[in-house]
Amino acid sequence: MARQPEDIFDEDRADHFIRRDGRIFAGTHLIIEVEGAEGLDDEDRIQQAFRDCVDTCGATLLHIHTHKFSPQGVSGVAVLAESHISVHTWPEIGYGAFDVFMCGDAQPWKAVDVLRDAFGARDVRVKELHRGEEAVAAAL
Repeated sequence: MARQPEDIFDEDRADHFIRRDGRIFAGTHLIIEVEGAEGLDDEDRIQQAFRDCVDTCGATLLHIHTHKFSPQGVSGVAVLAESHISVHTWPEIGYGAFDVFMCGDAQPWKAVDVLRDAFGARDVRVKELHRGEEAVAAAL
């Protein structure tokens, strides 16, 4: 059974879809690349950056898991009620690849400055994706 537009477009629904500029999608997914960064080999620093992102963005932390590689590098994920934050680092070149994916009222763009400051990044590049936009359109 196809949903009716009013089922999805209703701003009062507690479904955690994002409704912005006449568009509806499941969540905002930021691909964040930090360069010229420091501390990318430090699990504690990465975990604290995840916590700071969660607090600043208004998200809900469920779990953090990180793994330190030898001789260097860290991969990790913070599982959120609103989705996740993840990272893979190459500290030998000062590069970190972060994903920040959040739905609902969380504000993922606030994570950009948190990550820049947490790692003293010289350069930060961001790409934004609207996840699930096609699925919402197909459901109508």
